[in-house]
Amino acid sequence: MEIGQVLETGQGDRRRRIAYRFDPGAADASPAIVWLSGFLSDMASTKVVYLSNWAAASGYAMLRFDYSGHGLSGGDIERASVSDWLEEAQAMMALAGRRPIVLVGSSLGGWISLLLARAMARSGDARLKGLVLIAPAWDMTEKLMWEKMSEKSRNAVLTEGVFYAPSNYDDPYPITKILIEDGRNHLLAEGGIPVKAPVRILQGMRDEDVPWEHSRALVDLLATDDVDLTLVKSAGHRLSEPADLARLSRTIEALIDPASPPA
Repeated sequence: MEIGQVLETGQGDRRRRIAYRFDPGAADASPAIVWLSGFLSDMASTKVVYLSNWAAASGYAMLRFDYSGHGLSGGDIERASVSDWLEEAQAMMALAGRRPIVLVGSSLGGWISLLLARAMARSGDARLKGLVLIAPAWDMTEKLMWEKMSEKSRNAVLTEGVFYAPSNYDDPYPITKILIEDGRNHLLAEGGIPVKAPVRILQGMRDEDVPWEHSRALVDLLATDDVDLTLVKSAGHRLSEPADLARLSRTIEALIDPASPPA
């Protein structure tokens, strides 16, 4: 996949070139689906490609991008932080203009989506039409990394600045001191998360990376009653099988058009 479109964010030595794709849909006012990827994932993944094709066929705008240190974007993953990725997501949101927005976040992207939704609620930004969270890794750096690490691994982070954790999917991945310490500035565990839009959560019950109980706990942290949690008994973390993809598009469609058939 070629870079195509690039947006610069940050200042000075923190300036970053962020690769993105924005497909405007059938009309200037068409709802925009904004995709937020998982940790170490990118905008060429199975779910994103499926969703982009579905959005185009449905006439919806679609915005996707790679975080710094990921995919086609610039930056070093070992210097990156949640603050960086949130800043990049906010810069991307501006590209959607005044369109209604559905945030679709996978894993880490679920956390970033919730942070965006909280900021939009606090600022009075009324564009948000809904959130679809796929195995949302809210408070990932603390709940799913730091709290699960051994004392030896924590010491490596604190003294060497990085620990390379084994992965179920690829080479070991870096957990850095920067990532852990910065993540503590964005924790949601205190609850009362203001979201002025419906929230739909899709979660596999065989997910070894984000346990289904983690998504269940999120339901109680949201300051809205319009929350649906769908547990898929046989699914793991990726939720990329044909049935999972069809469920995802039906869920988004139901947020955009409440008269459409339920997921």
